[in-house]
Amino acid sequence: MKNICKIGMIGLVFALINCQSVNYSKMFYEGVKPEKVSDKFSFTEGPSADHKGNVYFTDQPNDKIYYWDWKSNQVIEFLDKTGRANGTHFDKDGYLITCSDDHGEIWKISKDKKVEVILKGFEGKRLNGPNDVWNDALGGMYFTDPLYERDYWTDFKQETAHKSLYYRNKEGKTAKLETFTQPNGIVGSEKLKKLYLSDIDAGKTYVYDILGEGKLSERKLFCEMGSDGMTLDKHGNLYLTGDGVHIFNRDGKKIYHISIPEKWTSNVTFGGENNDVLFITASTAVYTFPMRVRGIK
Repeated sequence: MKNICKIGMIGLVFALINCQSVNYSKMFYEGVKPEKVSDKFSFTEGPSADHKGNVYFTDQPNDKIYYWDWKSNQVIEFLDKTGRANGTHFDKDGYLITCSDDHGEIWKISKDKKVEVILKGFEGKRLNGPNDVWNDALGGMYFTDPLYERDYWTDFKQETAHKSLYYRNKEGKTAKLETFTQPNGIVGSEKLKKLYLSDIDAGKTYVYDILGEGKLSERKLFCEMGSDGMTLDKHGNLYLTGDGVHIFNRDGKKIYHISIPEKWTSNVTFGGENNDVLFITASTAVYTFPMRVRGIK
């Protein structure tokens, strides 16, 4: 067992001051590092695993969705012309839900590539550009709507002045839940009954208790770090991205940093046969990192 400690000038007072113990042997394989799978992209984002463990992700500048096949360790193109999909997540019925921000929409895509636009705006106004989404077991979805004006937007006129978190229920009714500086990454857990959201420009990540269908507690500060994307492991550790991958325990204490040799690490999820491979989207590349811990279901 390895200890991470911050010891002040008094020091050595049983090495307990501001000290956190982490058993790395239960999380990581000795000597295993992230492996680059492919770097043929312009900017990768939005990874999410299907029920088989294959991971779908986006290359937004090129308007494509790919998937990583864990059996062959190959990346395969899934869909061209995706509405400029960014964040994605599979819903309870196996449809790929995409934040397709070209026209401020959310899409539902079947495995045979049939597309349905399920959200075009809010209260008659165009959304800024849906960014990330998490689907719950009730058939609803939480999604973030920041504003990143894209070079490929040709007819954009801002109609929504705020940048907010929304919930769309299974009947298609959408509600605005809370406004932020620039809401971005989002992930939740049915088991933990928690929802995490990053306000990236504010440099903060928040946590909510999930109280019911589209109902959340008051937000609580989880940690003083913003994040582009995020995922959870089965122990409730939260993985945030930016300069590599930063792992925080359930108390909001940083316990580990995974270095990725790219300018920006955008997002992360668990996939593979046993849901124990960390799949990382980073700038022009994607990486896999086998771990001893599994992602949470």
